[in-house]
Amino acid sequence: MVHVNIFDTTLRDGEQSPGVNLNQLEKLEIARQLERFGVDIMEAGFPASSQGDFEAVRAIARTIKNSSVTGLARATKSDIDIAWDALKDAAEPRLHVFIATSPIHMQYKLMKTPEQVMQTAVDMVSYAKQKFTHVEWSAEDASRSELDFLVQIITKVIDAGATVINLPDTVGYTTPEEYGRMFRYIRENVPNIHKAALSCHCHDDLGMAVANSLAAIENGVTQVEGTINGIGERAGNASLEEIAVALNIRKDRYPYTTNLVLKEIKRTSDLVSRFTGMKVPGNKAVVGKNAFAHESGIHQDGVLKNALTYEIITPEMVGVQSNDLVLGKHSGRHAFKDKIEHMGFELSQDKLNEAFTAFKQLTDRKKEVTDEDLFTILIDIQTAAVDVKKYDLVAFQVQYGSANLPTATVALTTPEGIKVETARTGSGSVEALYNTLEALIKEDIYLTDFNLSSVGSGRDALAEVHVKMTVNGTNVSGRGSAQDVLEASAKAFINAVNRVFLNHTISVKEPAI
Repeated sequence: MVHVNIFDTTLRDGEQSPGVNLNQLEKLEIARQLERFGVDIMEAGFPASSQGDFEAVRAIARTIKNSSVTGLARATKSDIDIAWDALKDAAEPRLHVFIATSPIHMQYKLMKTPEQVMQTAVDMVSYAKQKFTHVEWSAEDASRSELDFLVQIITKVIDAGATVINLPDTVGYTTPEEYGRMFRYIRENVPNIHKAALSCHCHDDLGMAVANSLAAIENGVTQVEGTINGIGERAGNASLEEIAVALNIRKDRYPYTTNLVLKEIKRTSDLVSRFTGMKVPGNKAVVGKNAFAHESGIHQDGVLKNALTYEIITPEMVGVQSNDLVLGKHSGRHAFKDKIEHMGFELSQDKLNEAFTAFKQLTDRKKEVTDEDLFTILIDIQTAAVDVKKYDLVAFQVQYGSANLPTATVALTTPEGIKVETARTGSGSVEALYNTLEALIKEDIYLTDFNLSSVGSGRDALAEVHVKMTVNGTNVSGRGSAQDVLEASAKAFINAVNRVFLNHTISVKEPAI
């Protein structure tokens, strides 16, 4: 059995998904879950892109102990220096440096000759090696590069100190047969390839990212890169949970092992989905809500007689619980603490008290509190920024009737601690509420997207709202949850606005590698 390292880039390539804007606390919570999931390497961000991303990468590097933390850098000394400053306190710091190698990228984007690109790659790998023990070098747009040029440049960067060679399908152009053949050619023609590990990184523009990744593994790749839920720029990246389960289910075809803890898949998927606001489609492989649903009568009959007739993946394998009813009105603090620790959350005493209070308030209105309910409460509290100036909702009221003009009255406290109140109308309840909030908030706001969903099922389910907007010209997203749809809407709006008071994580959007 050959071991394959898992390189997760959810926090870098995944966060470059349009409309996704994670703050430092959210990134740190995802990093902790990725560590529990068992990823070998996590790409925490692009430190040179902004001060916020630098600080997020540094915080993750100082926190994570069981996974190697890496950061992305362009082939420039300044990027490498900044990355070192962010990563030097990590348990196992490493660097991911890239430069484009396809003719179209070299000519039109870099405006460099192949010889200049080769020299830059060698110089920057040599420079990075002075600081980092582990240096991964990526040939951006490798799948559209000339094979003989790849052989030459890979040979030289390995001599310069690269320990991992990544050949990405940056634009999702290649096919499994072509991608596998590229790696086979490199293995057969690069004389010093034994000194470095081969890595693949695939995008899903033609829907073949997972298939291409598996083809690469079959052709000698020992590191596979991807994201949770397959998020990323354009059509996204290879979905790590799909690769992990495919390797497990088809051991007969893929004699490879990983360190991933498969039962953490669902929790990891849910966490990333909530923080990014990118809902997982119901028909998504492995983690979609319909992945284990059988509507056909023939299918249902077969599953009842023997689950293996139609279920090749058991729900329990990926962490889907058949019964997640957990706590109720009479549950005490000790049981609550045990439950959230079992769910993988580590809360300070103050946040534990806050979470328990929120749980008790929920039990007054909801008879059965599920894992999904607790998950929603806990991630909101765990990622709530403290000691940051922000707008706080004091109270609101919405009047609505089929024969009346919807009117909302809202009271807020401003970042300066001043209480303000006003009322506005709108075509509907949410519009009236948002018109009122916008009138009270001095920032320049433009709402671009509104999404409402339920947490769990039943008429007493929590409502969860995700919004996207520009605040003072900056793209931000926000989320809010409550049993009342309007309260969840108000919380999401204010949550998005308050993000302008936090350091933003990405200001330079590099192409996905």
